Amino acid sequence: MRNNAEWRTLLLAGACYAVWFLLVFGWAGMPDPLRVLVLIPIITLHSSLQHEFLHGHPFRNQTINDLLIAPPIGVLVPYLRFKSCHLIHHINENITDPYDDPESYYLDRDVWESVPAWLKALLAANNTLVGRMTLGPALAAVGFVRSEYRRARGPDPIPSIARVWLRHGLAVTLLFWLVAQYGSLHPVAYFIAAYFGMGLLMVRSFIEHQAVEKANQRSVIIETRGPLSLLFLNNNFHSVHHAYPSLAWYRIPEFFRENRNRFLRMNGGYRYESYWEVFRRHGFRPKEPVAYPMRANRKRRGDVS
Repeated sequence: MRNNAEWRTLLLAGACYAVWFLLVFGWAGMPDPLRVLVLIPIITLHSSLQHEFLHGHPFRNQTINDLLIAPPIGVLVPYLRFKSCHLIHHINENITDPYDDPESYYLDRDVWESVPAWLKALLAANNTLVGRMTLGPALAAVGFVRSEYRRARGPDPIPSIARVWLRHGLAVTLLFWLVAQYGSLHPVAYFIAAYFGMGLLMVRSFIEHQAVEKANQRSVIIETRGPLSLLFLNNNFHSVHHAYPSLAWYRIPEFFRENRNRFLRMNGGYRYESYWEVFRRHGFRPKEPVAYPMRANRKRRGDVS
């Protein structure tokens, strides 16, 4: 273990799995609507833990980290493919680029001009916070599957992609079979919880980055320490995370406080007081245009491993 404080990550992961198990297979007297409402943030927390584990926590042995956090309780995205793409996202000079950043929500301006009007309207709605929480999981899942297909079938195909997706499909099938046979809620209710678990996670990713010329000014600081900060494992201090990606979640707030002025100078003051401020400003108004405002790299996403 890296240090004697990593027990916090293990304890949180254990609690997440325990509550998830009780919600899905126990607590038979709990009404399904309430069960789904509680399950949504638990699935969101598991996704946040996946992000923490892929960055090398809590153990030095990454294989152990991957095995502990890989169960696909969020259903929509295979952990190992998320891990691979997210590590590419951490090439900071490429953040937000519609070709080189696998997590970008922008489109090249030439591509944007060729998009039909109905899809432009859908993507513009997805650039509001309410749209991202409701439409975002479906658009992200479809977009990710399309990009994965291009990666697997491109000029330099990545053979592991098909294997990862096959294993993921089998694991998700087994999960829904277990829920149907032994669970305390209907599999459709579980899927709804998984869908909106990703939607809640997208409150975080919605505001994380902006498209500006200086790469170190593209990542946000949200100074809240409320429930969403815990749910997102302090990734609201996102500029800190991109500067120090191996810094454990429980160390980030104190490190930011000690270096607050330096980080706000570094990221050009890209800052919000809280997620409530984000909702007030962008709940129903687009944060930015979908069309990428800078010159995008022309490297095809299908070439990204």
